[in-house]
Amino acid sequence: MLDTNVLVSAMLTSGGAPDLTLQLILQGDVILLVDGRILGEYDEVTARRPYGFDPGMRRDLLGVLATVSEHVPSRPLRLALPDPEDRMFVEVAVHGRADVIVTGNTRHFVLTDGGSLQVPVLTPRQFTDQLRQ
Repeated sequence: MLDTNVLVSAMLTSGGAPDLTLQLILQGDVILLVDGRILGEYDEVTARRPYGFDPGMRRDLLGVLATVSEHVPSRPLRLALPDPEDRMFVEVAVHGRADVIVTGNTRHFVLTDGGSLQVPVLTPRQFTDQLRQ
């Protein structure tokens, strides 16, 4: 699973852990799990004016991501997350049996009721370091 903030970071800055994570997905070394909601969020967020991404480049990248990703049907889960909009990432991760959720905002993936998620949550740096081991 790839949180939208990692995708945006990868598009903004080359060479860092978010970019390496995206490159691993694009090369087929890491399987990205998505559903329509996640692809829609990727599209909506990367189209925002402050980022200034080239529309053609953005469209091409999102098209490749949609093609190389595994599309997972998911059902709603009862989760108490700090940001309810992140629930879709957990739902897809759980139903797709993801190994990890990669996000720059790990605090958004802590259950507010004290429970624990069924999927580990790592920063891009933690994820890429783990792959190197």
